[in-house]
Amino acid sequence: MGSFGQVALHQRQCVDRVEPRVGERRTRRRKQRTRADRSAASPTCLADPARHVLRRRHHLVIEQHEMCDVGIVRPASETRSYGVLDGCGVHCTRRYSGGPPGQRRQRADRPGSTTSLPAVVPDRLAPVLRELAPLAERFRTAGHRLYLVGGTVRDLFVRDLHGEAANEIDLDLTTDARPADIKRCLDGWADAVWTQGERFGTIGAHRRNVEGVNRVFEITTFRAEAYTDDSRKPHVVFADEIEADLSRRDFTVNAMALELTGEDGSPELIDPFGGTVDLATRVLRTPLGPDVSFSDDPLRMLRAARFIAGYQLAPTDGLLDAVRSMAPRLEIVSAERVRDELDKLIVVDHPSAGLWFLVDTGLADQFLPELPAMRLEHDPIHRHKDVLTHSIAVVENVRPPSEQPGYTPGEPPPFDFRLTRLAALFHDVGKPRTRGYLEGKGTTFHHHDAVGARMTRKRMTALRYSNDDVAKVTELVALHLRFHTYSMGWSDSAVRRYVRDAGELLPELNVLTRCDCTTRNAKKAARLSRRMDELEERIDELAPAAALAALRPELDGKQVMEHLDHTPGRDDGDAMTF
Repeated sequence: MGSFGQVALHQRQCVDRVEPRVGERRTRRRKQRTRADRSAASPTCLADPARHVLRRRHHLVIEQHEMCDVGIVRPASETRSYGVLDGCGVHCTRRYSGGPPGQRRQRADRPGSTTSLPAVVPDRLAPVLRELAPLAERFRTAGHRLYLVGGTVRDLFVRDLHGEAANEIDLDLTTDARPADIKRCLDGWADAVWTQGERFGTIGAHRRNVEGVNRVFEITTFRAEAYTDDSRKPHVVFADEIEADLSRRDFTVNAMALELTGEDGSPELIDPFGGTVDLATRVLRTPLGPDVSFSDDPLRMLRAARFIAGYQLAPTDGLLDAVRSMAPRLEIVSAERVRDELDKLIVVDHPSAGLWFLVDTGLADQFLPELPAMRLEHDPIHRHKDVLTHSIAVVENVRPPSEQPGYTPGEPPPFDFRLTRLAALFHDVGKPRTRGYLEGKGTTFHHHDAVGARMTRKRMTALRYSNDDVAKVTELVALHLRFHTYSMGWSDSAVRRYVRDAGELLPELNVLTRCDCTTRNAKKAARLSRRMDELEERIDELAPAAALAALRPELDGKQVMEHLDHTPGRDDGDAMTF
């Protein structure tokens, strides 16, 4: 799996036909099975039966994995696999498509089916299914099929969403109905409908749910898309089968669907590409060949970094090879879309694996060359830190506001998490250009804060960040070293200047300063933390928030001269004194 880790749990393959045994034969065989044999068959089930349950029934192997409430079912004689929802709550049936994409799937109730075992939907899915039931009934009555699809299904498998979190998710659905039929099914049910995406097969709607939340729905007709080599814009063709629609999606973990319009009203899992297996075993694959998928939409290569980091997925070797060879194709993707993906990656809980993926595959060279440039060689004598390793560690050190001491849920966040992480990523980009050597001191990076600020402004502007974002991150990079002169002894005036220069970015600057300490020397880290505590205490003592805001003069020097009708001189400086 390369440098991105190994699959968390092995994918066990059953090759023996497990036949029902009765009486003494079953007892005798069970007694003959040694403890070592059982351990080899399933290394985790003995350690923690509650987290990994192995059951054999007929020709199937069912495994319960620790990552999510997904039971994995595999026919004993087949290499293809498919997933089964497991847990407690609403019962469902499932299908298995053993043939190529587009081939009619085999229903569980048909002759030759692989299974008729019961399965159930995790409790977390039940509220969503209840909410969608009236809409599903409308489509069923009209003779159409309706599916909950994509990332929505994925996230409901792996995340326990309650309260506000459950109401914040938008519901993506797909159907065999054409746009005109979709609008007829929504008529009288949705509070509002919009049709901006109708020519692409998408109808949007929102409806206020029982909790008073305006839920957003996007319903799209099955699509089979064709791309040209020089464009990301597809030629949209409507499809008749769900498998064709799922095959065009980016990764197998997003190529799953729950049919909501089954004959008995039970949800039915459609997973022709083994997405539930990949989700449980933490593998990142594409439904079709990665070269096909990434050629269709090169942004998927960048999106892979987010899934690697956010869901702890390990990319297959084929996926890695495809990204390395196709990284230059990212040039046809707009800067805005690249920027949005970078923002999504930077705010995941632990983005380091995704950032290393960008560097190791050459993707970062295409849109953020400053990142791999920080991978400096280690000095064998002075052993200065690799700047890239340090920068990624600082990004990881910036934890969300919800994890900050004293934070109360529901309160405004004490700092801007996204901007602080961006500043952490960029704060040392000036080091490669300012690298020098000083006798007796070793490697130096004089003025890398100022140089890095200019480089940050240029790169963020190229990525089409807003002027406000560019200004704030640039300022944080320029100021990130200011604290380190505090040990020389700051006067009260120096503390006030620090606060004045930071302005509204003071919380972000303090967080960045604390997180910039990545030393393994416990004494040094504790010393830096104490100094930061002292500085924050002095800031609180010198002036409350209202007084600190007043420290910044409302007029600059030029405005004072114009008001006083003075030429530059000492009088103007005295007028600015506070």
